[in-house]
Amino acid sequence: MSSPGGTGSAPASTRTVVVRGASMRYREEGGGPVVLYVHGNLGCGLWFERVMAVPGHRTVAPDLPNFGESDPIESSDIDLYGEYLIGFLDALKIDRCSLVGHSLGGAVAMSAATRWPQRFDCMLLFDSCGPEGLATPEEHYPIIERYRTDRPLLRAGLSAVTPTLTDGAFFGRLVDMAARMNPASYAGNARALARFTCAERTSVFDRPVLVAVGDRDVLINAETGRATAASFPVASVEMLHGVGHSVMVEDPERFVSIVVSFLARGRRGAPV
Repeated sequence: MSSPGGTGSAPASTRTVVVRGASMRYREEGGGPVVLYVHGNLGCGLWFERVMAVPGHRTVAPDLPNFGESDPIESSDIDLYGEYLIGFLDALKIDRCSLVGHSLGGAVAMSAATRWPQRFDCMLLFDSCGPEGLATPEEHYPIIERYRTDRPLLRAGLSAVTPTLTDGAFFGRLVDMAARMNPASYAGNARALARFTCAERTSVFDRPVLVAVGDRDVLINAETGRATAASFPVASVEMLHGVGHSVMVEDPERFVSIVVSFLARGRRGAPV
């Protein structure tokens, strides 16, 4: 079992499952109540490799369709990714779990939680867009499209969202996996985030929600975090000092500590 942030520990096991005709790769570790990790844009389950050891829990981190080592699918759409996430849980015979979403994965998590609230005990959103999505300025789309063929530009983009990550070898692995994303999804995912909304459904998810935002995040700010928390019936926001958009790779120990503390408070019925 890996230790949070450890570079020499054994990796979580990796497996493949077929969901709606698409092969989905996933990592898992441990036993007990399930914690489901949902990665962000240009990401995959590898982003959670160093935070798979959550004491007393089974952690599961899939590559969503279109990402990493999973199959491409017919389109890039947040609600569609949410449907695949539910199909993934069904394939693994997981009835309920705690849900953790990062960045675009936060939108996918909100999509699933507000349509199938009975499947989730709580939700943690790390550097996520709000319930009304995230618009990308039109002039940025040519740069996003260049990520497909311009590896230095892709590295620069990922570096901006992992500003305190110092492990060059691990960062290189993240870049390699990002380059495996479905080519249609580079601009497609940005368009999907721009049109996404679940604002009219947030009231149905009355389970505990924690919204965490790095104070060095270049994409999501404290105002967005507070607005996201305010949209759910039982929610709070926490600012993470000294990290950027991706605490799970920038400070794995802190990420695990936040998850463990939040799950423990939820079990005791304490305020989030």
